[in-house]
Amino acid sequence: MSLLIKAEHISHQFAQTEVLNNVSLEIHSGEIVTLIGPNGAGKSTLLKILLNLLQPTAGKVTRRSDLNIGFMPQKIQIDPTFPMTVGNFLNLGRPKRNNDTNGWKRFFNFSAHDTTEIQEVIDELNIRHLLNQPIQKVSGGQMQRILLARALIREPNLLVLDEPVQGVDLQGQTELYHYINELRKRRNLGILMVSHDLHIVMRNTDQVLCLNQHLCCSGTPQTVSQTPEFIAIFGQAGNELALYEHHHDHDQCDMAHGHHHAHSTSDKE
Repeated sequence: MSLLIKAEHISHQFAQTEVLNNVSLEIHSGEIVTLIGPNGAGKSTLLKILLNLLQPTAGKVTRRSDLNIGFMPQKIQIDPTFPMTVGNFLNLGRPKRNNDTNGWKRFFNFSAHDTTEIQEVIDELNIRHLLNQPIQKVSGGQMQRILLARALIREPNLLVLDEPVQGVDLQGQTELYHYINELRKRRNLGILMVSHDLHIVMRNTDQVLCLNQHLCCSGTPQTVSQTPEFIAIFGQAGNELALYEHHHDHDQCDMAHGHHHAHSTSDKE
């Protein structure tokens, strides 16, 4: 596996409030890493640092020279009066090509027999029939598939998904995770998923990282899920979990099979 991104000893403060303390992680091609943690754990701050939207107070992030990140946000706000179709929205996420003066028409006036990678994504996610609909009119489940398609249109080698199944029913969640796992295999993508929906994610995750300002639990899903400390905090892995309602116990979590034991003083993100 090829290393895509490496974070080393990341710490971050907002004013005098510490939100991340000594966090290190690696993501390789063909690997699914799931980041879990309660509200205020620092997940959003860590994502911004990995996406190069925020410089950490301490530590460093190393990225492969050809790293191309496709980001699927948790949600997106679009002005309800703005005239934008699903197709327009997808096209805005398409990477620009040199001398591509006719790209807009060529992208959407495709034939049914054209099998470019972008059009395969549109068909596999079942959103072709939505291309001419206003983006504001789609359902929650449809919007998640559209956001995933928009991330994939960038042809990334690292896919970052922030709560990818919010607003999606159980069947839709299962289908989405199956598709993500197939993508990993077919394209050898590295995938970082931020989630509290551990009972489904764990089946195809190579590594689980539990964040509460510091990385307090880490390892394979099987290793982490079987520790008494993890079960005491998160419940049985086979049950549906609502991690945002749990209160983290730093000492318990530090007893699990992670390697990061630094403590912090705030639960604010």
